[in-house]
Amino acid sequence: MANREKPSEGLQLSQEWLGAADLRAELLQHLKDQVPQIFCLKKELSPEEEEELTLRRLLHPLEGFLFGEDPQAALEKLKHGSSSSQLCGRVFKEGETVYSCRDCAIDPTCVLCMDCFQDSVHKSHRYKMHASSGGGFCDCGDVEAWKIGPYCSKHDPGAAAAMVTNESVLEPELYERAEKLFRVLLRYVTDFLVWDENLDLSAELQPQVKDNAYYCVLYNDEHHSYDHVIYTLQRSVNCNQAEAQTHTTLIDKEGRRAVKRGTLRSCQQAKELIRSNSEHISLQPLRVEILHATVMAHQTFALRLGSWFQKIIGYSVGFRQAFCQVALEASTDGDRPCLISTLMLHDARMYKGARKIVHELIFCSMLMDSEFKRLFAIEFTKYYKQLQKDFINDDHERSISITALSVQIFTVPTLARQLIEECNVIKVIVDTVLEMLREHLDESNRFLFLGYNSDKFSRIHVIFQDLRYILISKPSVWTEELRGQFLEGFRIFLGFLKCMQGMEEVKRQLGQHIAVEPEWEAGFTLQIQLRHILAMFQDWCSSDDEIMLQAFKECHAALIECNNQPFHKEATDFYMCKHILRARPYKVSQEPVSIHLPISRLLAGLYVLLWKTGAIERLDNPERYDFVQLAEHPLRCVVLAAQVTAEMWRRNGLSLVSQVYYYQDVKCRDEMFDKDIIMLQIAASKMDPNHFLMLILLRFELFDYFNGSCVSKNQDELTQWNRLTEEMLFLLIAVFGERYVPGISQVTKEDVTMREVIHLLCIEPMAHSTLVKSLPENENHETGLEAVITKVATFRKPGVSGHGLYEVKKERLVDFNPFFYHYSRSQRSKAEESQKKRRSQESNDKALRPPVPPPFSPSFSRIVHLLCCDVVVHILRHVLQRAAEDRPTHWTEAMIQRALHLIGQALVEERTQLENSSVEDVAFDFSLKARAVGSEHGKSLYLLLSKIKALPSLEAQKDLVKWLLQMFEIVKCLREKSSPTVSVSMDTTKPEENTQDKEKAERKRKAEAAKLHRQKIMAQMSAMQKNFIESNKMLYDNMPETGTQEGPVTSSESCAMEQGELCIAFGPLRGPTPAEREVLTCILCQEEQEVLPLAPAMVLTACVQRSTVLTQCRGRIPANGADGTGTYPLFMPPDLAVGTHTGSCGHVMHATCWQKYFEAVQNTTRNRLHAELIVDLENGEYLCPLCKSLCNTVVPLIPLEPLTFNYENAEIVGQHLTLSRWIQVLNARIKGLKSVMQDNDFNADGGSGSSGTTGLFGDGQPDFRSILAYGVQEPRKFSDGIAEMLVVCATTVHRVGLKTAPNELCPRVPLMAWNTCAFTIQAIENILQEDNKPLFGSLQNRQIAGLKAIVQFAASQRLKSSQGVIQRHFADMIGVLLPGLSRKNTPSVLDVDFFHLLVGLVLSVPSLYQEEGIDLQPSAVSSAFNNMYIFHLVTMAHILQVLLTSTDFPAAGDGEETEEARSAAELYSTVSQHTGRRFPDLSGDSLAQRVKAGIEPFLRCAALFFNCLTGVHPPEELFSASVTSPGQMEALCSYLALPFNIFQLFQDYRDAVFPLLQRWCGSPAITKALHGKAQTIRYPRRRNRLIDLPEDYSALLNKASHFQCPKSAIDERKHPTLCLVCGAMLCSQSSCCLSQLDGEDVGACTAHAATCGAGVGMFLRIRECEIVLMASKTRGSTYPAPYLDDYGETDPHLGRGNPLHLCPERYRKLNQLWQQHCILEEIARSLEVVNVMFAFEWQLV
Repeated sequence: MANREKPSEGLQLSQEWLGAADLRAELLQHLKDQVPQIFCLKKELSPEEEEELTLRRLLHPLEGFLFGEDPQAALEKLKHGSSSSQLCGRVFKEGETVYSCRDCAIDPTCVLCMDCFQDSVHKSHRYKMHASSGGGFCDCGDVEAWKIGPYCSKHDPGAAAAMVTNESVLEPELYERAEKLFRVLLRYVTDFLVWDENLDLSAELQPQVKDNAYYCVLYNDEHHSYDHVIYTLQRSVNCNQAEAQTHTTLIDKEGRRAVKRGTLRSCQQAKELIRSNSEHISLQPLRVEILHATVMAHQTFALRLGSWFQKIIGYSVGFRQAFCQVALEASTDGDRPCLISTLMLHDARMYKGARKIVHELIFCSMLMDSEFKRLFAIEFTKYYKQLQKDFINDDHERSISITALSVQIFTVPTLARQLIEECNVIKVIVDTVLEMLREHLDESNRFLFLGYNSDKFSRIHVIFQDLRYILISKPSVWTEELRGQFLEGFRIFLGFLKCMQGMEEVKRQLGQHIAVEPEWEAGFTLQIQLRHILAMFQDWCSSDDEIMLQAFKECHAALIECNNQPFHKEATDFYMCKHILRARPYKVSQEPVSIHLPISRLLAGLYVLLWKTGAIERLDNPERYDFVQLAEHPLRCVVLAAQVTAEMWRRNGLSLVSQVYYYQDVKCRDEMFDKDIIMLQIAASKMDPNHFLMLILLRFELFDYFNGSCVSKNQDELTQWNRLTEEMLFLLIAVFGERYVPGISQVTKEDVTMREVIHLLCIEPMAHSTLVKSLPENENHETGLEAVITKVATFRKPGVSGHGLYEVKKERLVDFNPFFYHYSRSQRSKAEESQKKRRSQESNDKALRPPVPPPFSPSFSRIVHLLCCDVVVHILRHVLQRAAEDRPTHWTEAMIQRALHLIGQALVEERTQLENSSVEDVAFDFSLKARAVGSEHGKSLYLLLSKIKALPSLEAQKDLVKWLLQMFEIVKCLREKSSPTVSVSMDTTKPEENTQDKEKAERKRKAEAAKLHRQKIMAQMSAMQKNFIESNKMLYDNMPETGTQEGPVTSSESCAMEQGELCIAFGPLRGPTPAEREVLTCILCQEEQEVLPLAPAMVLTACVQRSTVLTQCRGRIPANGADGTGTYPLFMPPDLAVGTHTGSCGHVMHATCWQKYFEAVQNTTRNRLHAELIVDLENGEYLCPLCKSLCNTVVPLIPLEPLTFNYENAEIVGQHLTLSRWIQVLNARIKGLKSVMQDNDFNADGGSGSSGTTGLFGDGQPDFRSILAYGVQEPRKFSDGIAEMLVVCATTVHRVGLKTAPNELCPRVPLMAWNTCAFTIQAIENILQEDNKPLFGSLQNRQIAGLKAIVQFAASQRLKSSQGVIQRHFADMIGVLLPGLSRKNTPSVLDVDFFHLLVGLVLSVPSLYQEEGIDLQPSAVSSAFNNMYIFHLVTMAHILQVLLTSTDFPAAGDGEETEEARSAAELYSTVSQHTGRRFPDLSGDSLAQRVKAGIEPFLRCAALFFNCLTGVHPPEELFSASVTSPGQMEALCSYLALPFNIFQLFQDYRDAVFPLLQRWCGSPAITKALHGKAQTIRYPRRRNRLIDLPEDYSALLNKASHFQCPKSAIDERKHPTLCLVCGAMLCSQSSCCLSQLDGEDVGACTAHAATCGAGVGMFLRIRECEIVLMASKTRGSTYPAPYLDDYGETDPHLGRGNPLHLCPERYRKLNQLWQQHCILEEIARSLEVVNVMFAFEWQLV
């Protein structure tokens, strides 16, 4: 209960009402006074104030009257005396995930909400999940909805009990008061919800003084778009765009909105303006009403009462019963419907908000109680026709229509049967459909859907769903009342089918092509809707013999009454093979014919069921049914399809082709093509086989052709006859061979499904979803696939892409029929090719033999005589004779193939009968006739087969002919012996052993000989190669050294020296740079060129992007370096908040070629509609010409600088240039340069005189130019092209990295180049570590090429930038390590990333050698020492950084303390003293382990960097050792000139470093961090990965179902979206979470990606089960989610709804996509593939 200020006032008022004589008058008087004072005032109250007044003045007194005391106390009493409901009843919102159990649900409409499902037994069953369309409710607790497990653990009553309805738990006085109160209030609610604009308030509610205050109210419709309404409002009611948008949003959500308050006249003017302005846009004006302010107030309160009712009803079953009683009680005025019916009948005229309240009231009251549910269902059925009419004329969606409640009523089995018995609901529904479609009936009382309204038609389809719901559960017990009403409904349904029988007939167009394509979609849509209904009617009929017989008679009578396409000629005699057929001529090619024959097909289905159930024995006078007449129309339909296939109806256009396609398609064939074949089989079982075949020939218009009385030389006519013959033979194959129908043969539904699956998999291996789509569904959307798939197929699991596939088991291939009647032409061709290929791979012959079919049921057994009658032998001889004569125009291979298949079917049948019976009992004598008929002229079937065997044109059928001839011999053997002795499996092997086996043996012998010859040659080559290597061993050993050795290292030095000691990147013992000549080919002009510094520039495609892949502060992206502190980009913070990554696809172009290509892209892209989605031309984007990767710059290729390293000189320099001396020299140079910069005067620092004379390595203080004494050389020169490309690349890196305007003169340009170099190396090292791969040798070529190019590009920046700027940057950076040079804002050692610092220092130190007017750079020796000392200093600072930030030290080992452990402990002690803080006592061993683990990533990055910078070959251990290998640390130390005991550095440089150590530790920032007042980063840094996802997808859906949008309290549909980078749950694609980014409205995901991923994001849309990749505000794409079902398939939008489980391999691939910075590339590629005309607004996601 809500908080109330003055509860006593409400209670006093309620006491007065308790004693009132006329409660209604008192209540209405109170509402008249109070409601206008609270709602719709001139000055609107806030929602909180309005709610508080409503509770205090209105609802609290009402509750006081209801309970007769304080409501809070009364509620406590109620709680003690009532139990919780066993029905869940949760009403679903649109988009909410619901679950259905395929094992236990009575039908697919039985669903559970997320919470009930999680606590139910169905979680371990075969469940399906899907998004609700809204309006349904949870069936937990409904025992009629579930076979087992109707309750979840929350709603389980503990004992099997039905819903309690027979007693009220309320006291009589309370129940009486509730009835009184509900009666008054529900009438009040009803009156105002169904209010009409022209009505006046009743006298009880009429205000004493009627103000001239009105509202102009605008209603929602589906004709006008958002923009139309906004435009209209701006023009009509004088509001700005923001106000108009608010109005429109609320109109769409609530259904209406008051857009103006004023006088009656002003509101009328606004109304006219709105109507006229909206009519200009759409032909229909917007619906506008003018309502008095008092009426609006009462309507608002009526809505509020609706939710109050829901709350009160929820307190007790008694309140619910009282409400239902009042809502359903008959009106005192006999003509008026009850209150709930009044609300239902006005549903279509109510606005969305009112409808929603009424529907929710019905859900929580009527539908929660079985008896009232029945009464409500009767009311609903009573007004069903009117409700459906209103819905069809309405423009709102069905989810907010009262008609959507039918699923809650009609699907309850007991209720459905009661409605059939009491209301004949079947008749009501079918009558409704007929009335809705009456306008489409022609003069023959058949449907003609010319010019139909597709929207209205789609609404009528909903009524068919209701009929399906009624028929979903067939009765197990039939009463007389049920029988009578069902049969009455069935007759009405037959009346509807009569309107379809023969509708939309077509006539063949001759001469000119049809002018206008006739309408056909409506008829087939109707057929698709009826498909399951027809099957369900047959199912109901089959459950009772009496119903079955009566339905068959009714159906037969209805069919006889139909007079569509009658005969126009009298019966004539037709002669063939001494047989006479008396039939009436009818030519499908000349007369009208219809493809719609639902009654004929229903009769065929019922006839089969009559035989299957045995009810046929009770059929009166079965001989009176003329099945020849009944099969006439289905036969015409089959002929029509054949003639369309034979292209005889080309001039009738595509509409007829489409009809024939759907006629045989899986969506319709069950009740169309298949039933036509059954009807022909019925006719064949009743007729003389010769007569049946003659009738077939007549209708196919081939009678004269096969009688020899029709000869033509017209090529088109001959082709037509050939095609028709093919189709006719195919029909015979189907009529004789298609026995997989329960009733026609002794097969089950499972056998039928199994056969379908086998034939689908014979085409190709298929995914589960493809199989499901290709199989017919039953009324419960089940195909039966799961029950059979494991019996017929094996499953092949998917990889990281693609999906799982089923492959047919080898032993099941014997069931393959190449002329399976459900194959399309293309499927048949593919299956035939696939099976022939398989047989040839298995070294079998290519004969595709007919399978052994199951025997016909006794009633259909006469069909087999079709293939042994005279006419069929005549037909087959005629076909084969034409082939034997080899007249190409008179036969086709397809025709021969079908004829051979028919012969095979006949022989298989004869063999089967002979094996199962004695020869005397077998009447099937095909083989005898085939040998005898025509043998006197040498033209018997058997002899013709022998002739065509030798025809070259029938080479493909040779194996099949051989098999047939063998079959003849097998059958002959069986006939000659009284008992069969030839095994059924003797198909091909025995008779062909002499010829075929010899051929196989010969082929095998040749293959073996060829294999031995190849092996001999390979062995000889291998021996020669080994011999050559042995004899030239010295050459092989010395080759690498002779190719790379430079400088004074003599040839006498050992190989160990070369390979071991010289694998050092820098220092006096640095290894040589290999002199590699690199010749590359341009991908555009295909010309080769060597990469040289002075040659024309060659460039690598590259993509620069901001990245947070390595960040340690996810979601906290700092401002760019323009914050005044200057720390970034000069210093990268240790949390690597945002880096700049440069990646390359590795493709090379000439710079000039690239420029031309880019210009061409710019010119062509402007003319493409969707191109701006893929590339952003303004930001220099383009697609790589070769691999279509997204790029936005190019990196120039710069070769390694060749150098001559003088080891003797290096040794001498090393003796004098100690670290202390180097620091002094550096200090002097930097201070001198600062002075020069300040006043450009050399004498500012004391000149260069006296101290310069102290000698080269004098002990005096170093001066300004001492640094030059250790060796200088001329800087490298580059061609203009390379120089230009250096600027292009640097500008892009600067622009993208800092999100700033391009400015090549900005002093931060070189900093960004160094930063992208460092960050890219760190990202690559992260990938290698993640995959546990070696540091060298495991990168792809494109990564290696890109990395080298980026390092050389970054190294060359100092040559293109102002030397003063570079020197200043160096001075600022070195200040971190040399506190004497630091400035005020120089960060402490805890506040920088030392690898970025290392790269910056190494690449900028050469700038110190620049002299005024003279370009100089350090010599190789100077660089070696500079790099070594910088690296050692940085390493020591990083070791300190690791020590100061570590807290989790590993446990100490038990062994002896090593030198390394002692050194570590000594350093730790020194640091403790300098920081003034005593750390806990730790062993040196654990300290050493912790520090080494912390600095290892830094060392790995440094190794990659120096390898690309200097080209020195790393030790072999780094090519093979993975991250976790024990020798990796030693190899790294060796390569980076570090002692194996890294703590030894502090001892070696003790004099120079210990003063620095004291200064480093004394920084205030460190003191602050050690006291926990500042956040620090621990090392090694956390390796970022995508978040962990649950294994079961339903866990994610559960999480999403409990997600509450942080910015919206309303209960509308949300799109919960999970950020895979950080795990945040967002409200996607919703106006409530729009925010501003760069002055533009963006959605939650776009805004989140900006802070979490620097604009790049990877999100999982949970309800849609798909990944969304985002790369900017305007660019994104979808990607398959890493969740697969049990069949190895993804399920976007949960379309199939199968249980989903996480696939670790696919999620790993997604993780790599993110870590390798390939999201941008993936988006570009997906957009390139999908040509979209209009851009999707990704920024609103």
